[in-house]
Amino acid sequence: MGGVLSDDRDRVPVARRGTIVYTVHKSLADQMDSVHIKRGQKSKPVARTVTPARDTYRHGDLRRALLDAGIALARHGGPEAVVLREATRRAGVVPNAAYRHFANRDALLGAVRAAALADFARAIEAEFARVPAGSPAGVARGQLRAVGIAYLRFARDETGLFRTAFADAPAPPAPPDPAMAGASGLNPFQLLGAALDAMVAAGVLAPAHRPDAEYLAWSTVHGLAMLILNGPLRSRTRAELDALGARLIDMVEDGLAAARTPARSRGGRSSARRRARAG
Repeated sequence: MGGVLSDDRDRVPVARRGTIVYTVHKSLADQMDSVHIKRGQKSKPVARTVTPARDTYRHGDLRRALLDAGIALARHGGPEAVVLREATRRAGVVPNAAYRHFANRDALLGAVRAAALADFARAIEAEFARVPAGSPAGVARGQLRAVGIAYLRFARDETGLFRTAFADAPAPPAPPDPAMAGASGLNPFQLLGAALDAMVAAGVLAPAHRPDAEYLAWSTVHGLAMLILNGPLRSRTRAELDALGARLIDMVEDGLAAARTPARSRGGRSSARRRARAG
C-alpha cells in the first residue's frame, strides 16, 4: 500500500482508536536527516489519522437504517417515493451497500409495506383497547366497529403509509408474515377476522355467512377511504367525514347482523345494535 514500508524490520505498526502510528527505524531515520531532520535532533513518530467506519452498520443495523429511510419516504410520498438509491443516501451509505439486504427496489418496498401494515395493526389494537366491557355480542360488535374506525383514520392520518400498505397488495401470506403484525401478533386482516369470529361466537353472525366476510367488510370501508383520498369527498370537513364513516360502519354492522335474522326491519336492527352496545 502507498506510504507503507515494504520491509517489516523497518517499521512497527501500533494500532490505536482511529490512529495508526508508524515508528520509523532509527537507521532509516538517520538516512533522512539531511533532508528532513536537523542533525542531532531525535526522530519523531509519524502519525496518520484514519476515519473509523460507522460502527452501527458493522453490527447489522444497515438493514434497519434502510428500512427506516424507506418508511419515511413512503410516509411523505406513498409507494412511488420508495426508491433504493434515495434510501441509501438517507442512510449515509453507497448504493451498492444496500444490495446485501435488499436485492432491488421491490424488496425494499415489500419490507416498507409490511412495516406499514404493522403500524395499521397497532392502530386497530389501540381501537380494540377502547371497546368497553360488556356482553359477548356487544364486545364483538365493538371490535368490528373498531376495525372500521381505525381503517378510515389511518387512511386520513397516515395517507402515504396507507397507500403503500395497499398498493398492489397480494393475497394475505400463508403462513402470516410476523413483520406485518401488531403487538398481538396479528396483522390487520387477522384482526378483522378475529372480530368476525367473535360475532359468530356471540350469535350475531350466522356461521354460514362467515366465509370471506372479511372481504365484504374490507371492500366497503376501503371504498369510502378511497373516495375520501381521491374522490368527491376530499373537500369534506373532518367532522363530516367522521359522521359518514360512522354511518358506513353502521351499515356494515347491520348488514352482517341481518345475515343472521334477515326478516328484521332496519329499525329493529338498529335497536338491537344499540342494546348490544349497552350490554
